[in-house]
Amino acid sequence: MTSWAARFRLRQYTKASLWIVPLLGLVLGVALAEAALAADGAAWLRHDWHYSATTASSVLSSVIGSMIALLGFVVTIGVLVIQQATGTLSPRYMRLWYRDRLQEAVLATFTGTFAFAYALLRSIEENSVPDLGVTLAGVAVSVSLLLLLVYLNRFTHNLRPVAIADIVGRMGEKVLDAGATRIRGSAATAAWTPAPTGTVTLVRAGRGGVIQAVNASRMVALATRHDWVLVMNHSVGDFVPPGAALVEVHHDGSVPPDPRRVAGLLALGSERTIEQDPAFALRILVDIAIRALSPAVNDPTTSAQVLNHIEAFLYAAGRIGLGSRYVIADERGRPRLVVPGRTWEEYLQLAVSEIREYGATSLQVCRRLQSLFEGLLDALPAECLPAVRTELDLLTASVERAFADAPRRDTARTADSQGIGGRHRPTAPPRPGAGG
Repeated sequence: MTSWAARFRLRQYTKASLWIVPLLGLVLGVALAEAALAADGAAWLRHDWHYSATTASSVLSSVIGSMIALLGFVVTIGVLVIQQATGTLSPRYMRLWYRDRLQEAVLATFTGTFAFAYALLRSIEENSVPDLGVTLAGVAVSVSLLLLLVYLNRFTHNLRPVAIADIVGRMGEKVLDAGATRIRGSAATAAWTPAPTGTVTLVRAGRGGVIQAVNASRMVALATRHDWVLVMNHSVGDFVPPGAALVEVHHDGSVPPDPRRVAGLLALGSERTIEQDPAFALRILVDIAIRALSPAVNDPTTSAQVLNHIEAFLYAAGRIGLGSRYVIADERGRPRLVVPGRTWEEYLQLAVSEIREYGATSLQVCRRLQSLFEGLLDALPAECLPAVRTELDLLTASVERAFADAPRRDTARTADSQGIGGRHRPTAPPRPGAGG
């Protein structure tokens, strides 16, 4: 029987594939053409829907040629998107772009219209013309052109770095909130510690790869059935080399675990996905920001704007209450699954460390980071504040190193929500020992 992990990888492949949905459109086009031929002789057809054989052949031939041309046009747009994403955005964003349903719908409509017209063309004879089919082919072309305009409008606007940052940031926040809700709803009533007399069986990775997702509910059900406790050694998003320990199975020895069954509940792949990995969204946001700070691009304004969405993500993460590990229980509250988690400090470090390092000489980036930290200090719970103060001290030290004269240091240390040009607070004095 196919494991859950294999089915998950198949779903991922299907979502990212650019040929499966268009192939379904091709098959549907042929089926609709046969249906149109079967209904062509109905008495309710209007008289002005009738065409001569020459006209019908010309119309359908034009439809076939135009659909092939439009398919080539959409492929060209896809190549340009890949070039822009890998050059000025983030290669990791392509993982999300492949899954766009509008793009798949456009390709499916084009291939379906092509197949519909081609299937009708073979049925045209001097005294037999598929009048209904020719009319529907014209309607399909109109729908295809409308979808193409919507497609062009969407990607013209959504390929801007800030628009992508907004989309990715919202996706990350949604995954973060969904994960926190699941964990809160099944948290164990008490902390878990390994039993000193228990048996531990290690489930090791076969081919290795990145942990893309975990079927936590199935793992809890399996552990409950056999009275186990499953302890994951890696978080979702971590790369696991072949042979490394994936899961520790703590049991009493009466029912030895089947490693393949346990490993089948963890999906490993070649790259990270966003389904259960909100840090992947944050990684994409940081990639966009630091690419804008590259000397070849030199666009600190984009970096400052992306920091808006990074700040929103950090607000969401700080209010949730993150931990280094989570204990998930069964229906009776007994611990069954221990999952490592990312702490608030790890999210914050991922969000700002590289931007601070690459943007240390940019007044705009320093001021926007200063505003971000001061906003977090005002809004987040007390347990999050020490990490924010640490990052604020590191920013102050970077400013001290990057700007030799006091006036520019004071300017760089001024919190500004727009980087430069927005409302800002008076320059705060440096914390003792924060900078040179």
